[in-house]
Amino acid sequence: MNSLVLLIGGAVLFIIAFFTYGSWLAKKWGLTNKNITPAHRLEDDKDYVPADKAVIFGHHFSSIAGAGPITGPIMAAGFGWLPAYLWIVLGSIFMGGVHDFGSLVASLRNDGKSIGEIIKKNISPKTKTIFDWYAWLTLALVVAAFTDICAKTFAYNPASGSIIGAQAGTSSMLFIILALLFGFVRNKFKSGLLVSSIIGVVFLCGAVALGYFFPIIKLGVVSWRIVIIVYIILASVLPVWLLLQPRDYLCSFLLYAMLAGAVIGIFIRHPAVSLPVTTSFVINGQTLFPYLFITIACGAISGFHSLVSSGTTSKQLNRENPDAKLIGYGSMLLEGFMAIIALVAVGYFAKDNTLAGHTPVQIFASGVAWFMSSFGVDENVGKVFITLAFSAFALTSLDTATRIGRYTMQELAEPSRAIKSGKKGIVITLRKVIANRYVATLLTVGLGVIMLLAGYAKIWPIFGSANQLLAVLALLAITSWNIKEGKHSWETIIPLVFMFAVTFTAIILIIKKNISGVEGAYLPLAIIGFFLIVLAIALLVEACISLKKDKQANKTA
Repeated sequence: MNSLVLLIGGAVLFIIAFFTYGSWLAKKWGLTNKNITPAHRLEDDKDYVPADKAVIFGHHFSSIAGAGPITGPIMAAGFGWLPAYLWIVLGSIFMGGVHDFGSLVASLRNDGKSIGEIIKKNISPKTKTIFDWYAWLTLALVVAAFTDICAKTFAYNPASGSIIGAQAGTSSMLFIILALLFGFVRNKFKSGLLVSSIIGVVFLCGAVALGYFFPIIKLGVVSWRIVIIVYIILASVLPVWLLLQPRDYLCSFLLYAMLAGAVIGIFIRHPAVSLPVTTSFVINGQTLFPYLFITIACGAISGFHSLVSSGTTSKQLNRENPDAKLIGYGSMLLEGFMAIIALVAVGYFAKDNTLAGHTPVQIFASGVAWFMSSFGVDENVGKVFITLAFSAFALTSLDTATRIGRYTMQELAEPSRAIKSGKKGIVITLRKVIANRYVATLLTVGLGVIMLLAGYAKIWPIFGSANQLLAVLALLAITSWNIKEGKHSWETIIPLVFMFAVTFTAIILIIKKNISGVEGAYLPLAIIGFFLIVLAIALLVEACISLKKDKQANKTA
């Protein structure tokens, strides 16, 4: 199969979907600029800060993309290019896009609060608490894993003879300094976005060049872990306009450059995809259903996206129309396009049957660097640039996850009406302390550090299922909100049912494997899987009971 067919076919389908299905969703969900967004109504110059749609798109896209749309398709390529391609395209349009867009709109209708708050209003307070604890623990696991991934990517190992880590690490630290300056200047002097962006991109290129030619920050893994932990704490507690928003926005230009370079290179090289159309239903002990739909998450649908949409993005949206559709739905489609590029890269890399022994990052970097060499970019320079972009976006997902973890803990600590009306002064005081943004941040990062030191890798295999279960619960919240609004919600019910079947099957298989006593079995994974299934079923039952009561109440009325 020629790569151009896959690339152009995906782009055309995504564009059609954006202007048809995306517009239909926007109309059905009642997007209108008559509604004042939470960023304006609750503006506090810290978390609720209205921003230009280009800035928010950069932040949102950088946060949801991360490493997922690159690693997922490459790892799932063993099932053949056709199953992966169909899931990326159809998943992005009818599942991931609906999930992300719906989470954003539902949050806009609820003061920019999290999916947990939507669950509370439309199902019950009890289910909201369960969901928030689950989301917070999942975010802490993300903090642990991505801190480790970023630290190992940036680490300098003299014995290896490679300085790519030092180059990426130096550039990334320069990005942070640049982001602080960019955010300060934009806020202090109210400079125009176009001029600021041009200057910012020039300095961004300078930071890449300095990091490449003068990789002066040569730290080991442990030192990098400390540096990254300090950074994510700052990114969580500082005003969003000062560090998180400008860094994500500027780094998004790295991703745009990488995408543009890959697309131009594919058009020039138009390599054949040297993967079989399909292979076998079972690959290395994993079945196509459900593992394909778990492995390719961020490139099709990912529960983490709902936390971003309802966490940081909804608090910064300037206006509903057309910003919400562009950011909520458009970002997911662009991420799907990026996943297609990753599939093309692994398809090219597979021509010599050399996939074994290479990481997804190495495969992607080698493939895209070869594409870019078609218009004069040295392949070694291209590999360093792609590795830098990959690590920059892993760090972006990490800082966003930390801030959302802080929001979630603050919502959990918010005193309930029952406590407020009682005489439990100590409990209220304790909750107020925990709800402080510094304390909530330290608790989130602290749990992540504990998981990191305890060996998060032992429980990481269940993260894919836990992440997709998060998508199920977000779709449940959006569905309940729609039904409570008196609307039919087949556009969320169909993805909800499908993803529940995927997740339920995957977790059952994980439980079976880890109680079987075979080599590599890990009983705690089975126990976690069991609790995830109980959680999902409990929330679904609670939602059905709540909706049934509302239906009966409406009939009585």
